[in-house]
Amino acid sequence: MAIVDQALPHIAKISPYIPGKPVSELQRELGLSRVTKLASNENPLGVSAKVEQAAKLALKTLGRYPDGNAFYLRAAIAEFTCRTMPEVMVGNGSNELLEFVGRVFAGPGDEVIFSQYAFAVYAITAQIIGATPIQVTAKAYGHDLDAMAAAITSKTKLIYLANPNNPTGSFFSADALTAFMQKVPANVVVVYDEAYLEYVERDDAPSGLALLDQYPNVIVTRTFSKAYGLAALRVGYLLAHPDIVNLLNRIRAPFNVNELSQVCAVAALADQDFVAASVALNKQERSKVITALTHMGYTPLPSEGNFVCVNMGPEAASINQQLLQLGVIVRPVANYGMADFLRISIGTEAENQHLITALAQVK
Repeated sequence: MAIVDQALPHIAKISPYIPGKPVSELQRELGLSRVTKLASNENPLGVSAKVEQAAKLALKTLGRYPDGNAFYLRAAIAEFTCRTMPEVMVGNGSNELLEFVGRVFAGPGDEVIFSQYAFAVYAITAQIIGATPIQVTAKAYGHDLDAMAAAITSKTKLIYLANPNNPTGSFFSADALTAFMQKVPANVVVVYDEAYLEYVERDDAPSGLALLDQYPNVIVTRTFSKAYGLAALRVGYLLAHPDIVNLLNRIRAPFNVNELSQVCAVAALADQDFVAASVALNKQERSKVITALTHMGYTPLPSEGNFVCVNMGPEAASINQQLLQLGVIVRPVANYGMADFLRISIGTEAENQHLITALAQVK
């Protein structure tokens, strides 16, 4: 028997998460001088000047271990969210925190509920911990909260919700979420993923912070990778009851958020003007991109994020390959069961024009 045959069966069956194609990879493959990446929902403005300055100062301390408890970052998050420090935990991106929750609250024989077309990490986490993944059929490419509530059984330990949802951009209202939470048993943990919170401008948006006050079984996750522009530094945070945070910290590796990430995240949180400018750019350019795509005959789904998921028909895979040849990287989502769709991040005006020009050349 080969050594790999001795791996846990539920681990061997996992299909690893596939990130967006790096710019450097496409340049190596095709020798292109100009590449526009619109695949990973990054902030096209990069980082704020305050973050750049903080990063330069932090370079002097890189020979030392970081603060293992991330005191100053957690304090800044607590102040920004009007919560207490015992309610705050930071992670190597919110991705790590999503997995921590699964590892602490579910395992073999338990069920983990999430929506069809939801972030792939939810299903992967369920597989990692040996739990049974329960994927609930989506409604209009978004969460069918009534169906998700109906899927709860005595084996349900954990539910993942994303609002807005990635990769579809769908959104559900505060009233819909309230109605859902009233159907969830108090012993079931609900993760409310707000990775794209900053881009939501609707008046009927739910508040994850308000959920915390009402439901001690709720965990709110957020990230610095999107509107704050710190994707390369991998830092996110969660907010939950102190008892939950205490449990989660028991499996957290020492120094899971490095010094540079901590310092830059504090600076990023303090520069809300940069966040506002990023959101304004996204709103303006998303509208332009949606209009252009629609005029070309494609069908973008409604989106509350910094991306659009676009129905391009049976030729989506071919269109993706042709765009790569023209130096534009977008995100295929066939692994989500959406073979006819491509997800396109919103970039700068010049990046979006590169996309539109390239699409006009696609056969």
